[in-house]
Amino acid sequence: MDAFKTFTGTVCAVDRANIDTDALIPKEHLKSIKRTGFGSALFFDWRYNDDGSDNAEFILNQPKTKGASILVGRNNFGCGSSREHAVWAVAQQGFKVVIAPIEGDIPGFADIFRNNCAKNGLLTVQLSSEQVGQIFEMAAADEALEATINLEEQKVSFKEIEFKFEVDPAVKEKLLQGLDDIAESLLFEGDIASFENQHSVQLSSA
Repeated sequence: MDAFKTFTGTVCAVDRANIDTDALIPKEHLKSIKRTGFGSALFFDWRYNDDGSDNAEFILNQPKTKGASILVGRNNFGCGSSREHAVWAVAQQGFKVVIAPIEGDIPGFADIFRNNCAKNGLLTVQLSSEQVGQIFEMAAADEALEATINLEEQKVSFKEIEFKFEVDPAVKEKLLQGLDDIAESLLFEGDIASFENQHSVQLSSA
């Protein structure tokens, strides 16, 4: 996967809590055995009318979110089933970051969704409910809202405001280097080969 770089992108703020994986990509779109082509199914039931036309009321279809790469939701984002397709749909729509708030004991993200994001190069950012509330207030304007995401410095920046966020050091390093689980394992390819050779010798001499 590509290494995560500092970028400035447009915000798409979906003002709903508990957005589950079935809302992100309904089950009827999980039939493909490929890992591509899921972007157009993101938020399918909210995004399209019954006749297949765009629902002009849904935020992702509005001009100010065209080409958006920063997705903002409310707490418990990605709850529900563990389908990795939900993450593929978010990423293939063009989003690089998902932001959600921690509200008391309620996390910003469901654990499985958050782990799947890290494995697929998507950065999940948890902020306070007050900070996310500010983002929604800014996103309510008619014009596009832009933000800069700096993973190295762990901050989300707008024109007049900046939010710091925490991130697991291991996840941060993998995203910055563009390493998925397989690529991370291949960093130890020499050690693996050495172990296998030694194991083969032991078996042949047994």
